[in-house]
Amino acid sequence: MTKSDIVEAVYQNVGFTKKRAAEVVNLILDTMKDALEDGDKVKISGFGNFEIRMKDARKGRNPQTGDEITISERRVLSFKPSQVLKDRLNNK
Repeated sequence: MTKSDIVEAVYQNVGFTKKRAAEVVNLILDTMKDALEDGDKVKISGFGNFEIRMKDARKGRNPQTGDEITISERRVLSFKPSQVLKDRLNNK
């Protein structure tokens, strides 16, 4: 599913124009991005939680040359689905 598919679903189910549906979807996604960038968690009831976690620096290998390299610390996005979503995916 792509963002345009989500816009189409909002357009068909809510009754907004396609332009307004695209604005709403973009606003929601931008709000989520801003919250995550600020280090906040995004909790969507019945769907799951998004949060940013820090990964420590670690040693790795260049697969082409075999040389050892250091992979720098970085922020990664983590998603944990809610129990409602897990149950729905497993047909419970």
